[in-house]
Amino acid sequence: MKPATLLSALTLLAGSSPAMGMSLGLRGNGHGGHSDFDLVGYGKDSPYGTTTGGKGGPAVVVTTPEELAAEASGDEPKTIILKGEFALQSRLSVGANKSLIGAGRGASITGSGINVYNTWNVIIRNLKISYILDNDGITVRNTTRVWIDHNEFESDMDGGPDKYDGQVDIIRAADYITLSWNYFHDHWKANLIGNGDDLRDVDFGHLHVTLHHNYYRNEGTRGPAGRFGHQHVYNNVYEDYLYQAIHSRSDNQVLVEGNVFRGNASEALSTYGLVIPMDSPNTSPDGDFEIDGYANLGAKNDWGPATINITQWGNFTHAPYRYKLTPLRQVEWTVKKGAGIGKI
Repeated sequence: MKPATLLSALTLLAGSSPAMGMSLGLRGNGHGGHSDFDLVGYGKDSPYGTTTGGKGGPAVVVTTPEELAAEASGDEPKTIILKGEFALQSRLSVGANKSLIGAGRGASITGSGINVYNTWNVIIRNLKISYILDNDGITVRNTTRVWIDHNEFESDMDGGPDKYDGQVDIIRAADYITLSWNYFHDHWKANLIGNGDDLRDVDFGHLHVTLHHNYYRNEGTRGPAGRFGHQHVYNNVYEDYLYQAIHSRSDNQVLVEGNVFRGNASEALSTYGLVIPMDSPNTSPDGDFEIDGYANLGAKNDWGPATINITQWGNFTHAPYRYKLTPLRQVEWTVKKGAGIGKI
């Protein structure tokens, strides 16, 4: 571990990537001519305050898994700059008031993923998380105020839905979370929000999650799949999303607006409770039936070739915070240019 002043940490973040200048704006999406890469949504506006991560604490640079594990523990504010490749032998536990930020064009994590458990106020940005066998890339559990932004998640579609697990899963009463400008690709299960019916009493009334300007490409299901909570899903791009993309089930509520579907995309949005076999192959051959969820449509979506199946309308008709929608005709270009690592 190497101590770093804030100035030197920012130099690490910006110096090795010509795309870093885009943090001040990406031309052409209609937000006054710029893309807004600031925190927006439930991760910003919550009863507990704004997600600030390591703000107010020191910045340190780590280059080994051992250094990373040591610096990520504890609850004191700290900004941790990851430089290089991290082949984790066990899952990384992140304490409260932490920012994990990949340097330059981004740092990489393989082997094991990240646990954000029983904590609060965590930011994860500019990391590529790949090939996490039989587990999630990031699991957020019983945690409030999280911002997961400008990361890349990748594996492969070989071996079926259970070879890997979710790319980012949010469970066990986790709350007030924003996922923005991430690139999810080549994976079966992207984002599960909420566990099974046996945890209804734990999850119900929590799981407020904003998902915006994420790019999903060649994915199977769960973009997201939600139970028991509220998800605001706007200005995302879904390209070759093979099965259920946005799936609201088990009394979940989604507000869906300004999203774009392209390529081989079959079902863009469903509130029908059936969990299809391609999502959960260990259930019956006909799928797993749950209670239906709810949906509402805000600004117009471009469903492309995909269908929608809304069985019941909900009461989540307006997000309780300020946000700016990218005009629908500009969503695809804007998201593809701005999502992923090396862009902050």
